[in-house]
Amino acid sequence: MTEPAPAGPGSALLGPADVRRLAAELDIRPTKKLGQNFVHDPNTVRKVVAAAGLGPEDVVLEVGPGLGSLTLALLPACASVVAVEIDPVLARRLPVTVAERAPGLKDRLTVVEADAMRVTADRFPVPPTALVANLPYNVAVPVVLHLLAELPSLRTGLVMVQAEVADRMAAGPGSKVYGVPSVKLAWYADARRAGPVPRSVFWPVPNVDSALVAFTRHEPLSTVDRKALFSLVDAAFAQRRKMLRGALSGWAGSAAEAERLLTLAGVDPGVRGEQLGVGDFVRIAEASSPE
Repeated sequence: MTEPAPAGPGSALLGPADVRRLAAELDIRPTKKLGQNFVHDPNTVRKVVAAAGLGPEDVVLEVGPGLGSLTLALLPACASVVAVEIDPVLARRLPVTVAERAPGLKDRLTVVEADAMRVTADRFPVPPTALVANLPYNVAVPVVLHLLAELPSLRTGLVMVQAEVADRMAAGPGSKVYGVPSVKLAWYADARRAGPVPRSVFWPVPNVDSALVAFTRHEPLSTVDRKALFSLVDAAFAQRRKMLRGALSGWAGSAAEAERLLTLAGVDPGVRGEQLGVGDFVRIAEASSPE
C-alpha cells in the first residue's frame, strides 16, 4: 500500500491503491446505475478543496462521499462535514475510514444515510453552508436544485459533474447549451465553470470528461412562486424551435394569451426561450400571477 498523502493537520488522503483496497474489502463494484466513479488522486481533491474557498466556520455538505477521498481532504478545511450517502455499506464504512486516517478530525463528520434527491432539512444536525461534491453524472442537476430549494443555508457550492452538464449549468442566454438547467440554477445562484477534471483521476475511468461548476447564491429575484416559474421555464424549452408565443400557448391556455402575457412582461413574443435570461422569465411569471 502506498504511504498516505497528508491533506493537512490530522488527515491523510487515499491514493489509488487505498481506494482499490477499500473497494475490495467492501466488495464494492462501482455501478453505472448509481453513477459511481471514485476519485483516487490526492492532488485532485486538494485542488477541489482549495477551489471551494472554505472558511473555518463552514459546514460542508458532501453528496455521495463514496470511499472518502474528498471527505478526508474537506475535514481539515472547515468546521464540519455532513456526508449524504445512499449506499448503506459505504455510509457505515466512512466514519471508520475517517477514524483511521484522520483520528483528530473524526468528530467533525456526520454521515446521513439518505437519497440526496429526497433528503430534507431536518436530517441535518447543523444547516450546511457549502456544497462540495463529486456528483453522480445521472442526477447532478436535480440534486443541486433540490438541495438549493431545501437548504436556504447553502451559500456556495463547488461540484464535479460531467463536462457537458457543467456547460449547461453555467451557460448564459444565447448559448447553444443554454436551457432548463441553466435558468433554474440561475434562479438560485450565479454559476460558472471552474475548470476541467481529467478522466484519469477516477476509478473506474469514465468514458466522458468531467468539470467543476462553482456557484454562489444570490438574493431572491422575486416573490413569484418558484414552482410556477419552473413550470413556465419547462414549457418555454419543451419546443426549442418554436417562438415563445407558440411554445407557451399550452402553458398560457392559448397563443393569444401567451402573446398578451409576453407583451405585458416586455418580452418580444417572437423570440425563443434560449434568448431569455432568468429575469425575463421572472417578469413573464409575474405577469401571469393573479396578484
